[in-house]
Amino acid sequence: MSKPIIISGIQPTGNLHIGNYLGAVKNWVELQNSTTQELFIFIADLHALTGTQTAEERRQQILVTAAELIAAGIDPKKTTFFIQSHVPEHSELAWIFNTITPVAELERMTQFKDKSEHQDKNINSGLLTYPVLQAADILLYKATKVPIGQDQVQHLELTRDIARWFNNRYGSPNGGTGEYFKEVKPLLTNTPRVMSLLEPTKKMSKSLGAGHVIELADEPDIILNKIKKAVTANAGGAGAPGVTNLLNLLKQFGSKKNYGEFTEAEKDGTIRYGELKEKLATAVSNYFSDFRKKRAELMENPQALRELLRSGAEQARKRASKTLAEIYSLVGLR
Repeated sequence: MSKPIIISGIQPTGNLHIGNYLGAVKNWVELQNSTTQELFIFIADLHALTGTQTAEERRQQILVTAAELIAAGIDPKKTTFFIQSHVPEHSELAWIFNTITPVAELERMTQFKDKSEHQDKNINSGLLTYPVLQAADILLYKATKVPIGQDQVQHLELTRDIARWFNNRYGSPNGGTGEYFKEVKPLLTNTPRVMSLLEPTKKMSKSLGAGHVIELADEPDIILNKIKKAVTANAGGAGAPGVTNLLNLLKQFGSKKNYGEFTEAEKDGTIRYGELKEKLATAVSNYFSDFRKKRAELMENPQALRELLRSGAEQARKRASKTLAEIYSLVGLR
């Protein structure tokens, strides 16, 4: 029997930050090292077209994202790793899904509203329909599980609905009313919610600005400078969101000893925020030291990166083209 397929992707809209790492990438690396499933990871450049990058910015960021994912542990020998647009079947299947997806279902998606607010001068139709492309990304490979955060549950529910609508309308390759697409289940992992350094009530995001995030590629002095400016307990005292955020990061990247000491100090009111920030900055810098070296090496040879991604796309297309041929037959295009 073939292994179950797990698929996920990330947009090349900026350098990876620690929120991306703890929320997704670290989990992908753990999944790829399992022998019980097959992992597909892609750079979602088609999704990125809905944003405001220039062509050159996008072209460069795709390579940077590829280098950073590999430096963070994604192994193209273990994982099918590719660029979304290099597998045109994604777009072709998305169009077919567009024809069975009610507009009303897309209009109620909460992320459409969020994204529209962040780029109110570029509310394009791609922002509305990108959950349909997301469904195509998943179902093209007949994935059975998708690692997601809580904020992506609504999109996966739409993917399940699209699969059901397709099954009801077109049935199975043998005719009748069979189920061509199987149920896709969320792979909800217990990942820490990393908050903005400057606005700790908001999730860490590149869209908030450079000072809100710690990038994996940040040099030690930059990390220290950003953490020094992080909000602590100025507006809340003990248990304030900013302090909780810094302690959670220390738990992930620092030693158990340091985390335990600062947690106790925060409880009894003796915590020194300056010392906490210095310890955290050192811990994060050390944790990603090898990452920074590997990233630099990869970026010195962009052609080798392109070859890796091209090879991954060839692997992905073997499965994608088979699925699309079956779907074309089902819908009457062949």
